[in-house]
Amino acid sequence: VQLQASGGGLVQAGGSLRLSCAASGRTFSSYPMGWFRQAPGKEREFVAAISWGGGTTYYADSVKGRFTISRDNAKNTVYLQLNSLKPEDTAVYYCAAQRPWGVVTYQSNDYDHWGQGTLVTVSS
Repeated sequence: VQLQASGGGLVQAGGSLRLSCAASGRTFSSYPMGWFRQAPGKEREFVAAISWGGGTTYYADSVKGRFTISRDNAKNTVYLQLNSLKPEDTAVYYCAAQRPWGVVTYQSNDYDHWGQGTLVTVSS
């Protein structure tokens, strides 16, 4: 599966953005999906994940209550709604896919396919 992330940009603190990740192929609905981010000078970290059916979601503590992950299997797209953004949310955001029909996790090593990333910059 190939992944294309979009929707990043510059936003003021307290603002919102919606990231999208479009996937190629007809088996998107079988892939657990996740979002990760990497800030300048820092390691990549988990943000959110969603099971292939959409019934299970995980969030990093730092984004819980502010970010929402969702998916539209008919459109082969996973979304990440970012609300109440903070300057510390500034990072390149990556979407990723696990192996088909796998159990969704928050471990980056469990993800086999990665998109190119989209930059989110939050100004104070």
